[in-house]
Amino acid sequence: MDDAPFWISYALLGVLFTAAELLWPARKLRYGKTLVSDVIGLAIYQFAVFPLAFLICLPAAGHVLLPQALFDIWFPIRVVAYYLVADLGSYWMHRLMHTKHIWRIHRWHHSPTQMWWLAGIRASLPQQILFNLPYIAAAPLLTGLPPWGVIALTLESVVRNNWMHMNVAWRSHWIEFVFVTPRYHHIHHSADAHLHDGNYGSLFSIWDRLFGTYLDPDTTAPKTFGTGEKKRDPILLMIGL
Repeated sequence: MDDAPFWISYALLGVLFTAAELLWPARKLRYGKTLVSDVIGLAIYQFAVFPLAFLICLPAAGHVLLPQALFDIWFPIRVVAYYLVADLGSYWMHRLMHTKHIWRIHRWHHSPTQMWWLAGIRASLPQQILFNLPYIAAAPLLTGLPPWGVIALTLESVVRNNWMHMNVAWRSHWIEFVFVTPRYHHIHHSADAHLHDGNYGSLFSIWDRLFGTYLDPDTTAPKTFGTGEKKRDPILLMIGL
């Protein structure tokens, strides 16, 4: 399979995201401080973590069984249901990763001390495996999805991850009431442990509101980013130790 279109798309999106950060920055940003480590993190994720996690999780996909009646539902409704089910599962998986014994596999994701569009690419292999599970569970809802739909879903996940970590001073209260925005997610990356134990949503902000983990971006602002812990060896962080 030719990966060139993917990387060209990624580069073009990167140009757009960077332009937005330069035009409407939320806070002062030094790209040189984090660029090399995050590009390395991108390479590790794309060529090692993601494909390995996919191979490990693939056998589980064949064991998800849903009632046949679900597949008679109009396809667009099933797509919406897929996002709701997968994102709800992702919310609870994310909360699990912030518990005492699972935090170590998620710590690498919280290690950036600056928020920008590529900061969210850091993921350990165990973290990626766990985050895959809700999407695998919801995947049968997409039965009948055409090939271009797979591409669209993949692109959406890339754009969403980069978007929520972007360093942009942008707000829209009515959008934020339903969807996660950069300033909403940046609170979660605060070095203050009391703040990174809130705003767990990935796509929808409604889960945080429903389950009591919502932190209002209008009244809460992170001062610094990172784990808030003593610095650890980057290799150990990447492998979840």
